[in-house]
Amino acid sequence: MKDFQGKVAVVTGGASGLGRAMAQRFAREGMRLVLADVQQDALDRTVAEFAAAGHTAIGVRCDVSKADQVDALRDAALKRFGKVHVVCNNAGVAPGGLAWESTVADWEWCLGVNVYGVIHGIRSFVPAILAHGEEGHIVNTASVAGLISPPGMAIYCVSKHAVVTLTECLHHDLASKSDKVKASVLCPAYVPTAIADSERNRPADLRNPERIRSEEEIAREELLRKAVSSGRITAEQVGDRVFEAIRDERFYILPHQKIKGAIETRMQDILLERSPTDTSKPPPRVAA
Repeated sequence: MKDFQGKVAVVTGGASGLGRAMAQRFAREGMRLVLADVQQDALDRTVAEFAAAGHTAIGVRCDVSKADQVDALRDAALKRFGKVHVVCNNAGVAPGGLAWESTVADWEWCLGVNVYGVIHGIRSFVPAILAHGEEGHIVNTASVAGLISPPGMAIYCVSKHAVVTLTECLHHDLASKSDKVKASVLCPAYVPTAIADSERNRPADLRNPERIRSEEEIAREELLRKAVSSGRITAEQVGDRVFEAIRDERFYILPHQKIKGAIETRMQDILLERSPTDTSKPPPRVAA
């Protein structure tokens, strides 16, 4: 996609973090914006800030796990702007814990947002983009956790591996129908955002009020929060990488180049049919 001036971008999770950063870069390129988020107050502030800066933007409250709300998001975008060209299925949550610790509510919440949010975005928006016949692009936010399998992150990794393979399949499906509409999958590592505090937006009916968390689980959450906050690559830099991938028609977006060693190790585990390596640990030293 080469022409961005006046085109329309829809970004879920657009009120903060990576979604907001993507929207900021799109706005600088002259795009009109539809920002979706489940947190109404943050959404209102973000839309107001974009408007104050002279950008064209509307906000739509949307729980991406709900098919009808994503359909309503699409309808609002088309009603306001007539067409949509870029869709970033970016909204996400990040629960952790040992594989057997996650409750049914945990799985429903995580898969609902991280997987069904992308499914609904594809189902709702791709036909509308194909229909207008112009250039278009779908960006699905996964994670490096969709390419490796570290301990203590089973539920999150399952959701992000699903997004990676879904987007790979989408790439092939789009290629069979159009040479103008492309797809990318974003796989960042730690970026300083509020993803570690996503529990704040968990629906009341999917909470675990009676579950007692272990000290080990609480410690793991604190480690995750520290790791996220210490990320060396900013959300704005990731937003730039997303724009560049759309412009250059690049499928895999890996902002953290140093993580490729861990990805390669996992791929070698598969090809050599050996047990999974814990890539969260430093590699063993080789004696001189």
